Amino acid sequence: MRLSRRTSLFLLAFGVWSWIIWITFAKNLWESDRAWAADGSPTAYFIVHAVLTVVSFVLGTIIGVLGWRGGRPRAS
Repeated sequence: MRLSRRTSLFLLAFGVWSWIIWITFAKNLWESDRAWAADGSPTAYFIVHAVLTVVSFVLGTIIGVLGWRGGRPRAS
């Protein structure tokens, strides 16, 4: 399957944007009062959002790689 240049750039930009957004979210999650119990253990809130963050990093990476590969010059 071939991707247009526009689609490739969109996917690459989406992958980069996803990383920027989720890094910021992960930092905020780590510092959140709701993320940690009084004894220092992670709360359910933290665990759920940490899983969401990891899945989003993985999907953002996959989408970005697809955009990168689709935007490279093709050998004929």
